[in-house]
Amino acid sequence: MKRVIITADDFGLSEAVNAAVEEAHRRGVLTSASLMVNAPASADAVRRARALPDLAVGLHLVLVDGPAVLPHAAIPGLVDEAGRFGADQARRGVAYFFCPLLRRQLAAEIAAQFSAFAATGLALDHADAHKHMHLHPTVARLMIDIGRPFGLRALRVPAEPPAVLARCGARPGLAARALYHWSAGLRRRARRAGMRVNDYAFGIHWSGHMTGARLIALARHLPEGVSEIYTHPATRAEPALAALMPDYEHGAEYAGLCDPALRDALRAAGAIRTTYGAAW
Repeated sequence: MKRVIITADDFGLSEAVNAAVEEAHRRGVLTSASLMVNAPASADAVRRARALPDLAVGLHLVLVDGPAVLPHAAIPGLVDEAGRFGADQARRGVAYFFCPLLRRQLAAEIAAQFSAFAATGLALDHADAHKHMHLHPTVARLMIDIGRPFGLRALRVPAEPPAVLARCGARPGLAARALYHWSAGLRRRARRAGMRVNDYAFGIHWSGHMTGARLIALARHLPEGVSEIYTHPATRAEPALAALMPDYEHGAEYAGLCDPALRDALRAAGAIRTTYGAAW
């Protein structure tokens, strides 16, 4: 059986993103969204989500290139004075692994983000991390251990199979193949902890460019099992989005999610749309 979770990341980043999530769920094929709890439009995102009972909402944990929940004074080793994580993902990964002090601050921030999600009153469908930071073993362990008391039962494994991408016309290189194999470690850890995980994820190779044509190609070539297709839609261009993701095709991704041809392609492929909470 083919089951597919279709997600919008960065829910709460801006009102244009939030509007795209709402409309792609109402009129298109979107089944879930991942919420940035301390993003500029997170309150608007929560308000919209409360009016969409069938939209599954998870936590989009931000530990790199974005705003923290805790102030700089509480986690000075992690964020700048404005309370933002830097984009230096590789350096942070090394520091998290070797520095106990940073790990304690990291645990505090992860707990604060789960607590902020719980305060919304929304059911926690799943968790993932901005820029897949939970592929880091330390982050994965903390996410699972801290998230479980908050009701975490499922998380995204960013495992994008190169063979499927190739059938869709892409040319995945060594980095894509290495990432696919590396993701197996996260899958093992999550399953040992009793977490539900997807079999495959799509949206890495074409991140920011999940246009209608690519979404339809993926629909036609979805493998058996539970796949997640994640996207970054927005209803309009905004300066804030352009500054953060200058080359992303937010509008094209939104249009693709709402295109009836995508719904038809999923139906023709025998793929059942679902969520993490309903897939098993």
